[in-house]
Amino acid sequence: MDMTGKTVMITGASRGIGAETARVFAAAGANVALLARGQEAIADLAGEIGKTAIAIPCNVARHAEMSAAVATTLQAFGGLDVLINNAGVIEPISHLADADPDAWGQVIDINLKGVFNGMHAALPAMKSAGGGSVLTISSGAAHGPVEAWSHYCASKAAVAMLTRCVDLEEAEHGIRAIGLSPGTVATRMQREIKASGVNPVSKLDWEDHIPADWPARALLWMCSAEADAWCGKEISLRDEDIRRKVGLT
Repeated sequence: MDMTGKTVMITGASRGIGAETARVFAAAGANVALLARGQEAIADLAGEIGKTAIAIPCNVARHAEMSAAVATTLQAFGGLDVLINNAGVIEPISHLADADPDAWGQVIDINLKGVFNGMHAALPAMKSAGGGSVLTISSGAAHGPVEAWSHYCASKAAVAMLTRCVDLEEAEHGIRAIGLSPGTVATRMQREIKASGVNPVSKLDWEDHIPADWPARALLWMCSAEADAWCGKEISLRDEDIRRKVGLT
């Protein structure tokens, strides 16, 4: 995919999938707006990428901050073609009966409300320009319960439905809404899961996880017409056919 002249906004861009996605899209020629709460990390990444990147400190759970981030991106690059809803957390891992209600709710604020805030803030600019792509990181946890992950499973299941809702309401306006379920990825989140020692995912070896650039490359492919058949649906990187299409085999 040649993304020259296109602008991509990435939430949770300070590390892991988000940071690798920024590098992959920038290498494809895109302007990249890097959003995260960790100001220093995204500033360093913007410096690494160069003049086609801007760092925007942002808490996705706050709609006003997401709206301001979109405005800053439009001012800097003149448009917004792709929104990648990547920001997400899993801590604190806890059985539901033992969960702290406020901490449980904070995960929902980031993982679910953060995605809504991004979609809500970005859609007007995309629609006025004739369309755009809204790509959201999903999970196998959206489709089945995982011990001690009630907050994560609930938020990811809801986000999968948000993707379907955006497709239903906005496809006629040129909006391509697609989810990506990457499987387990070698990021800091997996280290947190490992440290919890709870459920089978925490028992996986580090070598069982895919590298963060795999979902990043999949997200780039998802901007192509070849991925149009998945609009309103979810792509799984566990699917060998998808891996072949993306060039990951």
